[in-house]
Amino acid sequence: MENKSAPVTQHLDVIRFQGSSLHTAEDIVANEVRVALVYNGVSHTVMMASPQDLEAFAIGFTLSERIVEQLAEIKDIEIQTVANGVLIYMEITQRRFIALKEQRRSMAGRTGCGLCGVAQLEHAMKPVIQVADSQRFALADLTNVLDTIADYQPIFGDTGATHAAMALAADGSFISAFEDVGRHIALDKLIGACAKEAIRPAAVLLTSRASFEMVQKAASAGIEILFAISAATALAVELAQQSNITLVGFCRHGRATVYSHPQRIETGCQNNFVNFPHSDTELAVAN
Repeated sequence: MENKSAPVTQHLDVIRFQGSSLHTAEDIVANEVRVALVYNGVSHTVMMASPQDLEAFAIGFTLSERIVEQLAEIKDIEIQTVANGVLIYMEITQRRFIALKEQRRSMAGRTGCGLCGVAQLEHAMKPVIQVADSQRFALADLTNVLDTIADYQPIFGDTGATHAAMALAADGSFISAFEDVGRHIALDKLIGACAKEAIRPAAVLLTSRASFEMVQKAASAGIEILFAISAATALAVELAQQSNITLVGFCRHGRATVYSHPQRIETGCQNNFVNFPHSDTELAVAN
């Protein structure tokens, strides 16, 4: 059956107010669709996502949520567009499917006993994964990245409604970039694409804040350096410290804030990060 995906954007007639005048205009808005993930015939969750790169999303979500540990445990993916959204049918190994069913059964079995919320909290706080310490990134290269970031956000350029997750090489060049209306889903798409192509980026740049969940997904994917355009949350910093992830926020022209594990960041300063305190350190980005 032919699978026709929904368009990424659509054109709408709108009324714009500017100053003291009103006028009609055509606007471009980002589409979002319901995406249901079905594992071995059993529905798992429904997400709202942009309707492109959904195979990469399915792979990335399955890896970052630790439903499987490696790509080889995903046996098949079928994407079907239906009237009210998209169905993604995934076949995973029997061992992983049994583990997923046990997890769901454990949570469902506690319903009504007063512990359901506790079970959900335990599920959200996955065991900490510590990443390797093999990557380095020069802050001077971050300026070059920021200068060209708009080239890798075409949907945002048209609509202003999407986030992006971008894989960077050690020299600061772009490897790949994925956009979505959801920042978590943009990161899942990037994780999935990198896993499928066996690409290991030196760093990942997010055009959003760095939340706990974004750091957790990064740890699941073995990402060592996580840059964010906006701030990091306290829980994200705590998890980054535990996961051995270098977390850098407020990545703008001329500034950056390093929250954890600064040894991977090359500043060009003679003393670099000697006596780095256990708090955020703001740095000037070398030009």
